[in-house]
Parts: sequence; structure tokens; C-alpha cells
Amino acid sequence: MSFGEPEGYGESARPRPLGRRGRAQAVAAAACLVLGTGLIGGAVTGSRLAGGFDAPGVPHGFAAVRTMWHSVPVDQLFPPTVQGEGAGPGGADRTWTRIAVASDSGCSGAFDALLRKVLAPVGCERLLRATYTDATQSHVTTVGLLFTEADAAAMTSLARRFDDERLDRRTDLMPLPYAAKGTAAAGFGAGQRAAWAISVLTDAPAVVYAVTGWADGRTVGTPQPAEDAMESGATTAPAQAGLGHEARGLADRVERGLRKKADSVTEQPS
Repeated sequence: MSFGEPEGYGESARPRPLGRRGRAQAVAAAACLVLGTGLIGGAVTGSRLAGGFDAPGVPHGFAAVRTMWHSVPVDQLFPPTVQGEGAGPGGADRTWTRIAVASDSGCSGAFDALLRKVLAPVGCERLLRATYTDATQSHVTTVGLLFTEADAAAMTSLARRFDDERLDRRTDLMPLPYAAKGTAAAGFGAGQRAAWAISVLTDAPAVVYAVTGWADGRTVGTPQPAEDAMESGATTAPAQAGLGHEARGLADRVERGLRKKADSVTEQPS
């Protein structure tokens, strides 16, 4: 199936850098594989890059993770409640409540055209999305899990491109939100995107993203990537409202959940 076809730790610690967030660590992780200590998922070592998952004699790995969109209950990928210890500005705790889950789907119509083109090389096996609100119901955040058709080499190539070209910082490559009728996110459209985060994993066939806005449906003139909005002294409206922390915090915790479940899936006997 091509991308364009329609068709689906410690709590306060950040996930281990992978994809655009740590090329040097990826190399070190590959060395761990040679030593026989690597485990899929990267939560422990971020290992088995450059085709290791699909090597002869390895029954699980990329293929097993790719099927998680239908083999793992949605509540395990997008929990009804997500605790974000230390995820807010100044290390404040956050709690997010899920208010909507989109039907699993393909990627047609799920991304703006340019982002869809950038992601095309890794394909679209299935896309899962859920939208959350914070404890005050002031903000809404859509989190997405794109399960790709790619192998480790293709995922690493895309992650390198995101890193080298800083594609995760471009406002013309923001993910689209999932606006569910009858919820606090009903007015959460393209014009309401305020902050976002995208992570291309190199040790699993997945792209994790989150995009955040205000629940009152206000239009945002200058959206900001989460990493910029989280910087000390940032004075933009998204930064002052903590929306960078909302996007990054939820994306990180959904990624951790994916890694944890991937470990259990790939460790099962064939």
C-alpha cells in the first residue's frame, strides 16, 4: 500500500533520544546490538538499527510493531488518562484526559499536502489518532501514531532528513488536529494549531506527533514548534500558555507507551 492510498521509565524522564533527537546515541545503540544486549523499542537501549530487527533468525521486530495498530487495544496506545509528572512549565505536573479517538485509517486527508509528501518515502500502514484535553479544559491536543511500511534503513533516512533540514521546526509541516464533534476539540482546526512536535523513530516503523491549541477555538497567527515554545524566556502566546509543554509532554508519553508495549510484543515466543 502506498502512502497516498486510502485504506489506520520514569514518568518524569524523557524517552531516550532517537530519530532526530540523537544520532550519536543511535550509533552507540547499534554497537549494543553487536554485543548482544539490544532489545527492540529503544526504551532500554534504542538498539537494533540498520536492519537488525529484520535480520535472519529474528522473528519479531519491525514487522511485529507494524501490526500493533490492530493487535494492541486502543486504551494501551492512547490511555483514557495520561499522567505527566513534571511535564509542565517549571516541572509542574500535568494530567490529560482523552476526549476522542479517531477510527483507524489510512493517511489520505490526514496531513497537509507538504507534510504528506515528506512522509511518503516511509509509507502509511495505518494512522491512529486521539485528542486530549488538559485538567483545566483550556487546551486540546491531538496525538498521532503513524505506523509506516518502512524498514529500519528507510526510517533512519527519514529521521536524518528531519534532523538535517530541521523539518520538525517548519510551520508548513505541522500535523493536522483531530476535531471531534460534541467535544472540547470541536473547533480545533488547522487555523487553531499553536504548537506541535514530531518524532521519527529509527528503531520502530512509527512516527509520533502531537499538535496543540486552545479549546476556545481561537485562531493562532504564529504557531511555534514545541522545542522553541519550551525555551526559557520564550514570550510568544503558545509559550506563555505552556502549549509547547502540552505537545511535547503528550507525544513523549504516548511514545513511551508504544515502546513499552513493543518490548512485550517482540519478546513473545514465535
